[in-house]
Amino acid sequence: MAQTRYAADRGLTARMLVTMFLLGLVYVVFVTVFFAISPQFGTIALIFALGFLAVQYFFSDKLVIASMGAKQVTPQQAPELHGVIDRICALSNTPKPRVAIADVDVPNAFATGRNQKKAIVCVTTGLLRRLDPVELEGVLAHEMSHIAHRDVAVMTIASFLGIVAGLITRVGLEWGLWGGFRSREGDQNTGLILLTIVAVSALAYAISFLLTRALSRYRELSADRAAALLTGRPSALSSALVKVTGELAKIPTRDLRSAQAFNAFFFTPAFGKGASIATLFATHPPLEKRLQQLSTISTQLSRGA
Repeated sequence: MAQTRYAADRGLTARMLVTMFLLGLVYVVFVTVFFAISPQFGTIALIFALGFLAVQYFFSDKLVIASMGAKQVTPQQAPELHGVIDRICALSNTPKPRVAIADVDVPNAFATGRNQKKAIVCVTTGLLRRLDPVELEGVLAHEMSHIAHRDVAVMTIASFLGIVAGLITRVGLEWGLWGGFRSREGDQNTGLILLTIVAVSALAYAISFLLTRALSRYRELSADRAAALLTGRPSALSSALVKVTGELAKIPTRDLRSAQAFNAFFFTPAFGKGASIATLFATHPPLEKRLQQLSTISTQLSRGA
């Protein structure tokens, strides 16, 4: 992959590497303990999880675009949008992704695709109506930073442990509720083994969930920083964040709920006034933290001017 001009952040990179290391450590411990308890059940669950991971990895772009009802657009159909993306590609020295628009009033954007060749950037009509060209450039630079840093592939791989553990927990609980927790005649350990499997899987899922969410928040901060430094306009990205967050609070709850399944992909989560800090904490950093980082970058750029 060609070297991009997106700025690296050693601090965030170090934290992401530590998080990935901890995920790997939890995975090794989980696999060792689980297969020691039940090798056959573990093998079956692993096969299903690998299949799910493969589908998510190779077809995530198609699945997300289809779920959003987005349509790919040409430069003739959306000249202004393509013009902004062309400028970012020139600034960042990155290949141009495919471009799509979703006819949704929820103002947001996302990028998906396991690599730059398969990448696609999608914006909603709600975002296009509400942002000016400079703000839009900041948002798209953020999304294209995710592509340049292969964030979709990284997060897909990072979520693998959670998928395995979650699958095993669900199957184990359903099996247990149908009588699996009760010991059978001549097999006194069956219920205890199944209960142990569910407990270990649930613990692994909880830990991997927290670590994966932490990794997601780090990558969002990294994308904000990279976009701000690339465009040289952190204030434009701040303005877009404030405007989008404020506009989301005006969107009907029903529309927000229909979009919440895509929050992990979105520029900012689709939550309204009723959202709690804990909910916003899931995949993205708090708005205040993102704005504070951008304010710091703005100060640094002013001093260097």
